[in-house]
Amino acid sequence: MSDKAKHEAEDLGGKLKETAGAATGNRDLENDGKTDQAGAKLKQVGDDIKNAVKGD
Repeated sequence: MSDKAKHEAEDLGGKLKETAGAATGNRDLENDGKTDQAGAKLKQVGDDIKNAVKGD
């Protein structure tokens, strides 16, 4: 699995957690989802920078 696919899967998982937390009133789960999404986005930006430097 490529890094991009891993990051997209992590982002999707975070969105699911956030939605489930919001639907059930579980703020911890909702916040965990937001954290997962932010982490996935940071990793994707890092990969984009790495690829730009490598010339991909």
